[in-house]
Amino acid sequence: MDESEQLRSARVVRREVLGDAYVDRMTADTDPTAVDFQDYVTSLAWGAWARGGPLSRRDRSLLVLAMTAALGRMEEFGLHAASASRAGVSDEEVDELVFMISAYCGAPAGVSARRGVREVRAERNGG
Repeated sequence: MDESEQLRSARVVRREVLGDAYVDRMTADTDPTAVDFQDYVTSLAWGAWARGGPLSRRDRSLLVLAMTAALGRMEEFGLHAASASRAGVSDEEVDELVFMISAYCGAPAGVSARRGVREVRAERNGG
């Protein structure tokens, strides 16, 4: 797959997982550096999602949730927690993942992840 095909595929997956509204907000900046940066991040991160192979979108979503929590990147964790259902991850699976995060990344990471999950669900449920 050449670079332009990879970027096109990555853009499709990003929209399917994160939704049009989010992607439209992130790509609204027309500054050339911002456009280049969005293309770079999309190609890098979402290209990994689009590459195929034995990992499903569900698997990739769970991995991203675990890695962002482990790194303390709670803004990204929240974004992916809110989008997890589009990748085939149930609320129950996210809840169970928080236990794994706590066990392997430490209680502070688990507490932050649990807080992030509560915030995402409160927003989703209108309150």
